[in-house]
Amino acid sequence: MLNGFKDFILRGNVISMAIGLAVGAAFTAVVTGFSNAFITPLIGLATRGTGDFSKASYKVDGVEFPYGLFISAAIAFLITAGVLYFCVVVPMAKVQNRFAKEEAVDIKAALRDCPRCFSEIPAVASRCGHCTSEVEPDSEALSLAKLPAQQH
Repeated sequence: MLNGFKDFILRGNVISMAIGLAVGAAFTAVVTGFSNAFITPLIGLATRGTGDFSKASYKVDGVEFPYGLFISAAIAFLITAGVLYFCVVVPMAKVQNRFAKEEAVDIKAALRDCPRCFSEIPAVASRCGHCTSEVEPDSEALSLAKLPAQQH
């Protein structure tokens, strides 16, 4: 039983997940600190208020609702999402697009029915392989396959 637990703990994906969670918690603390130190005072300057939402609350029938905690958390979330998107997602997408290989187009993959015998034929075909009737190739399939349009 302990060997199974040891194998589970030492499995690579569990350790990677633990590291990811630790880095995520540290990143959240940094973003929250940045938000409290810079963004909240800037909002206070813009709104001519204190900018510190953490103490904002209202009372209804003696029950206190600290809505300011939610506003502070929402600001921290938006900053975190923005930083992750613009500093991680967008650069990684650019890197992936740079190194992505363009896949070759399979000109026989797009199929259509022959108008005479209703058998499946390639969209770029000019003659049916079943009934040997001449058919008009699909112009969109020709352009995708980078083939010239047929002259009649």
